[in-house]
Amino acid sequence: MAKVSAKYEVVYIVNPTKSEEEIKELVAKFQSLAEQHASAVEVEEWGKRKLAYEIDDQTEGYYVLMSFTSGAEFPAELDRVFGITDGIMRSMIVCRGE
Repeated sequence: MAKVSAKYEVVYIVNPTKSEEEIKELVAKFQSLAEQHASAVEVEEWGKRKLAYEIDDQTEGYYVLMSFTSGAEFPAELDRVFGITDGIMRSMIVCRGE
C-alpha cells in the first residue's frame, strides 16, 4: 500500500515573553523537525499580534504559519511536541487535502 501524503498547515503562537533569540530557536526547531519528516516545508513568520482573547495572562503572541506535505503520522507527532514545548501558547494543525 502506497504512503498517502497530504498538505497541512500549522499556526502556532509563541509566548511573547520569550527573547527574540528564543523565538528564533523555536521557529528553527519546528522547521527542522518538519524538514526531517515532511516535504515542501514553508515557514512564514507573522510576528507579534494581538490575541483574540487572553491566554496565560498574555494579550499578544508571536504567530508563525508553517505548511508542509507529509503522511498522517507526522502531524500527530508535531502536535505532541508542541504540547510539551515550553513557550508554545497555542497550536492548530489543519489538513488541506491531497
